[in-house]
Amino acid sequence: MPDPIKLIPELAAVPGATVKAIGNGSIPQSTIDLVQLRIGQLVGSTYFTVMQTDSLRKDGESEERITAVATWRDAPYFTDTERVALELAEAVLSPNTFGERVPDELHARAAAHYDDTALWTLTLAISQIFYFIPVALVGKPVPGRGAGQGYTK
Repeated sequence: MPDPIKLIPELAAVPGATVKAIGNGSIPQSTIDLVQLRIGQLVGSTYFTVMQTDSLRKDGESEERITAVATWRDAPYFTDTERVALELAEAVLSPNTFGERVPDELHARAAAHYDDTALWTLTLAISQIFYFIPVALVGKPVPGRGAGQGYTK
């Protein structure tokens, strides 16, 4: 599919606004990238897993941490703060037929690690990638190419 911004120019403002909002410094960029990598893995998006992996490598993350994101629950490479962020992302993404996706207990643990601004920032980082998942799954941009360069037309 062609680059959607060429067809709908107003979309160009969306990525910049979300990047600016979640880049407010309240949580480390590495945490955002780890969370977004995990979401990309869970939805089966090569585009997102390649993009987030590249970002983590550029920021100096170790290969152990990057490759262990898929098995973060038993991997020794993550802080408790990162673990609760990964757990929150998985909870938002995973259907729960027995109640809320984010139970009060998980919210309380997240709030113990993140102040209100940081918790909202983490929530917006999760929602940011959810916004772009259909773009990646339907539009099928080529993994590893820069923004706007990964489309086939």
